[in-house]
Amino acid sequence: MIPARPDWWAPGCFEAAPGVHRIPLALPNDALRAVNVYAIETSDGLVLIDGGWHLPNTACELDAALRTIGRGLDDVSAVFVTHIHRDHYTLAVELRRQVGARVHLGRAEAAGLRAVRELGSNVPVSSLRELARAGAADLVQVVIALTEPEAFDAADWEDPDSWLEAGPLDLGSRQLEVVPTPGHTKGHVVFHDLHSGLMFTGDHVLPTITPSIGFELSDWGRPLADYLESLAAMRARPDAILMPAHGHPGGSLHDRVTVLLTHHQERFQQILDKVEQATSPVTGATVAGGMLWTRRGRTFASLDPFNQMIAICETMAHLDVLADRGLVAAAEDDHPTVFSAA
Repeated sequence: MIPARPDWWAPGCFEAAPGVHRIPLALPNDALRAVNVYAIETSDGLVLIDGGWHLPNTACELDAALRTIGRGLDDVSAVFVTHIHRDHYTLAVELRRQVGARVHLGRAEAAGLRAVRELGSNVPVSSLRELARAGAADLVQVVIALTEPEAFDAADWEDPDSWLEAGPLDLGSRQLEVVPTPGHTKGHVVFHDLHSGLMFTGDHVLPTITPSIGFELSDWGRPLADYLESLAAMRARPDAILMPAHGHPGGSLHDRVTVLLTHHQERFQQILDKVEQATSPVTGATVAGGMLWTRRGRTFASLDPFNQMIAICETMAHLDVLADRGLVAAAEDDHPTVFSAA
C-alpha cells in the first residue's frame, strides 16, 4: 500500500524541487492552517519567497525547520514577498530586524501598505464598505467586534527595502521573473523560474481553493476583472509547476488556471441567474445568501462571519463585472446598491 501523503500544513522542511525547500508555518485560528515559505538556495545564501506571519513563535519555527537542512535564519539574505497580507509580509520585516534580510515587495502594494499603517488596526475597512454597499450592515458590526481586539504592531508594516517592478530578478545562481498579478491584492506578484519550470504563485493560483478577491485596504476598484486578466496572463506564459502559498506544490499551472477560469464563468452564470429570477431588484447580500459556498457546497448561513464577509465581497465583485458587461443593471446611487436584470 502506498503511504498517505502527509497534510500539506504539517510542520517541517520539505524539498519541493532541487534547491528549493518548502516550510509550512502555522496560522493560528485560520482555516488556511499554514502558509508555505519557500527557501531557495542561491550563491548569496538563502532567499525566501514570502515571509510568514510575525507571531511570538514563528521565527523560531522557521529557524528550526531550516536547521533540519543545516541552515538557519542567519543564512537568509532576502525575502521576496508576493503581497502584503500579514501571513506573507510581517515575518519578513521581523527577519530584517533579526538578521538583516532585505525585504522586497511589488510596487503596487505601496498604497495598501500605507493604508494599513494609517488605519492602525486589523479591521478590514474596505471589505466593510463593500458589506454596507451590499446591504449587510448588520454583519459590519459583527466583523468589527471580531477584528478590533486583535493585536496590531505598526512595526510589522514598515516599507520594504525595495519595490519590485515587472521583469527579471537576478539571484546569482538562479534567475526569476517578477510578474504582476493584481486581483487578490492590487500589488500581488508571482515569481517565475523559467529555467527550472517553477512558478511561485503566492495566493494568486492555489491548488484546491479560489483566493479571495480584492482583500485589501486601498480603494476597491474592479478586483475581479483584474484577477481574470491576471489568470489569462498566466496561461499565456510557459507552463510551470505550481508552487503555491497554501497547499501542496506540484501540478500544471496552466491546468489549474483553466479550472479557476471555468469556476468564475460558472459563478457569473449562477449569480446572473439569481438576479434574473428575482421579482424585484436585489442586493449583493441577498444574492450571496442564496448561493452555496466552498468545495463542500455549504450554505451561506453555515459560514462564520469572516467567511460570510468574504462571500458577500466576492459576490459584489462578480456583480460589478456583470454590470460592466451590461448583463445586469446596477443602481449605484441607492444605499445599498441593488441589481436587476438588464
